[in-house]
Amino acid sequence: MSELTLFLIRIAYLAILWIFVLSAISVIRSDMFGARVPEAVRGAEARKERKRDRGRDKAPSKRRGSPTHVIVTEGGNVGERAELDQAPILIGRGNDAQIRLDDDYVSTRHARIAASGDQWFVEDLGSTNGTYIGTVRLTQPTTITLGTQVRVGKTIIELRK
Repeated sequence: MSELTLFLIRIAYLAILWIFVLSAISVIRSDMFGARVPEAVRGAEARKERKRDRGRDKAPSKRRGSPTHVIVTEGGNVGERAELDQAPILIGRGNDAQIRLDDDYVSTRHARIAASGDQWFVEDLGSTNGTYIGTVRLTQPTTITLGTQVRVGKTIIELRK
């Protein structure tokens, strides 16, 4: 091989190596500090939240026997809870999560619990370690009922009334 070819191969190898290193640093940074949210999106989210808060003044109609809150039953944050009238409920390590978990196996934005009509759904938000009901890993939004145990990392969460 000519000397020029070897030089070009070395440069290409170094470029690929640096791309890998920088992408690894980017992933670690986003996991530690959360993803960047542009200013325009932040303003839109604040407007949506103000509208939602105005709508909360009305008492929600609740059926007897329907769940009222989500509670952590096992793990490091036992007893932490979130009211379902504040749905959708974000679960994760991030500061914006309604149920904030101190679990090394939980992503910053790990899962979400939301309502559709009278049913409640849990959805994995692309977490690394997954969200489970029993031993089944969730791949799409899944219906949950009272007492269904949802495992997020080493933490178990349940719907309660």
